[in-house]
Amino acid sequence: MQSPTSHHYYSARLKLHYVDWGNQDAEPLILLHGRMDHCRNWDWVANRLAAHYHVIAPDLRGHGDSDWSVGNAYSMYDYIYDLMELIEQLELAPVTIIGHSLGGGVATKFTGAYPDKVKKLVSIEGLGSAPDTLAKEANTSAAERMQLWAKEMQRVAAKPERQYATREHAIERMQQANVHLSPERARHLALEGICKKENGQYRWKYDPFVGAHPPFDMSALDTHQLWSDIDCPVLLVWGKDSWASDPAEDGRVSYFRNARVVNIPDAGHWVHHDQFELFMEEVERFLLQT
Repeated sequence: MQSPTSHHYYSARLKLHYVDWGNQDAEPLILLHGRMDHCRNWDWVANRLAAHYHVIAPDLRGHGDSDWSVGNAYSMYDYIYDLMELIEQLELAPVTIIGHSLGGGVATKFTGAYPDKVKKLVSIEGLGSAPDTLAKEANTSAAERMQLWAKEMQRVAAKPERQYATREHAIERMQQANVHLSPERARHLALEGICKKENGQYRWKYDPFVGAHPPFDMSALDTHQLWSDIDCPVLLVWGKDSWASDPAEDGRVSYFRNARVVNIPDAGHWVHHDQFELFMEEVERFLLQT
């Protein structure tokens, strides 16, 4: 595969990393990874689209080769701000965005806040919790949410850092995390997602605190308003074998003005890895033929 070049930019005093696949004169395309992932998980997608787009893939704060936040500044607002800074500093607007999971959530909410800056949007299982889950959370008091969050922060702080004696052990763990991954993809994702410590052990690059969700973030009402403010075409991609709720069935697609839901068979949450060719067929049809 073609290899990208590494670059950095600053947002809220953090030094954040991104890779650039060249083709500077083409239309810009940003690829946003999910939680506990990294920008190089997009390499196959980027290689496929680099002939048509100027592809840029950032490492979200606390992930990959980007700085970790001091404390726990990993709210949706923080991620959206970082994306805004990337787009403004590189003068990319209007831009096309593909986001997966957390990255899909960042992309959809950013597009609702800045509809003039986004030309097309693909969100892979990036709409957050299902309506029934949100309904249960709504019955939790503010005090209970604060207490649960504080306990989660303490748990993360006390948890020993997961280390691997060899790179092969990390690759094996990556394969276990997603049985759909081919050995080639598991190896690539693991090697790009680990770093070697001074003691000779390997660890994942992401900050463990990215998994401690803030007790108060964007409300469902605010989220629905942002979705309804998106005026560009939207493709919502779902894996039929995923744990995530289908927005066509749970009603969330109705908040979008111009959205289509595509379900990919034999795919879990990592749709773009689990069924790459089927995923790319849908994406290329959406981006290049419409």
